[in-house]
Amino acid sequence: MDRLPPNDIEIEKIVLGTIISNKYGYDEVRDILNAECFYNDFHRRVFEIFKDIESKGFEPDAVGIVTEYKLRYNEIKAVEISSFGELVDVSGIYVYVCRLNDLSSRRKLIRLGNYLLNNSIIEQEDVSDIANYANECLSNLFKNQQDSIHTIRDAIDGVYKIIQQNLSAGQELTGSPTGFAEIDRNTGGLQKSDLVIIGGESSHGKTSLALSLVRNMAFHGRKIAFYSLEMKKEQLAARLMAMDSGVSSSKILFAPLDNYFLNKIDKNINSLYGTSIFFDDKSTSNIDNIINSIRTLKLKYDIDGAVIDYLQILSINMKGASEEQQLASVSRRLKNLAKELDIWVIALSQLNRDNHNPVPNRNRVRGSGQIFEAADIVYFVYQPSKYGYDFPEPFANYETNGYAMIIQDKGRNVGEFKFLTQFHKETTHFVDVQLNTIPRKLLATSDDNPF
Repeated sequence: MDRLPPNDIEIEKIVLGTIISNKYGYDEVRDILNAECFYNDFHRRVFEIFKDIESKGFEPDAVGIVTEYKLRYNEIKAVEISSFGELVDVSGIYVYVCRLNDLSSRRKLIRLGNYLLNNSIIEQEDVSDIANYANECLSNLFKNQQDSIHTIRDAIDGVYKIIQQNLSAGQELTGSPTGFAEIDRNTGGLQKSDLVIIGGESSHGKTSLALSLVRNMAFHGRKIAFYSLEMKKEQLAARLMAMDSGVSSSKILFAPLDNYFLNKIDKNINSLYGTSIFFDDKSTSNIDNIINSIRTLKLKYDIDGAVIDYLQILSINMKGASEEQQLASVSRRLKNLAKELDIWVIALSQLNRDNHNPVPNRNRVRGSGQIFEAADIVYFVYQPSKYGYDFPEPFANYETNGYAMIIQDKGRNVGEFKFLTQFHKETTHFVDVQLNTIPRKLLATSDDNPF
């Protein structure tokens, strides 16, 4: 007679009753409670609905869960869900969830054992692949069980470790080198766990700056995933090829090239070929698909970071929520993802237009100030030549044609700064440049000046 996998249905009910009836109950176990803790399908569905409602900033109660359950599964479970309220034990919630975690781990071990048994018998899969998969499963299983509580001593030891790394590294950066001296000098490069926002008006170079950063970091051995909701992988690759060859992406994609241009492309392609830049055609524009893809690439290739272009056209599964609520939610999710996977995430964002003062600022982030709040670093791209304006101070006397200003408007732990960079319009390429090499504009003189 077949035995059921390890489970405890009564404890599942108590846990659900406690977190639904008492918001403090969930706060105590949110880091260790997940859908896999629930063996019962109905209980797992209820928890997933609970978590979805809670993640959107609302307080999940029995009424809201019943309503959402009916919408998702076309079933009325009012009696069953309401009955959870009779089983509440806030004082024991942590112990109960630890019990469910233990049972969940045992079920995973059983599944892994069945996998090993079946695949070893049928001899269709390579033995090394079977072993690698088993090691990966076991590693993830025990990694998730590690204690997340640390003392101040642990934290101080961590700081000293960083100090020693900085000393031993000498002039090396602690993060991913961006290729822009001001950014690398002030921030140490892009740091793991950071959410970085690049904002700008349409056609000011958000994507170009992101691709320039990706190119520079990839040439330093970093592994990066790029998600564009507007361009295919061939278009993105052509823009990267343009940066190295000097041949515009439009010419590469749409014009019959003569030997001169072909030689320029061929001469510079090898360095780009050897980089680890990834695209996922199946990720579409859905934020859930993109996050799942990032997780997969982190697991499979150990990527250092991911770029998403851009926030305002992401598809977000939040029925009835405003654009501001949706963008706030996705920003928090991307920040949490960066922290969880220990990678940096760059997300591009549109800015609202301001015809009176086109210089970008935090109040113009389109859709949500919560994007700014969730970010660790915020960069704005500004090309005043598009309006016939000068740069603002302290760069007012510098040439604007062919140059752009990058503004770091927020820098958690590193502050704010701005600098000028060269922009090659033909190849949509941002290039680091020394300020003293940028031409200065002639100061206007007045004919009425008697001196």
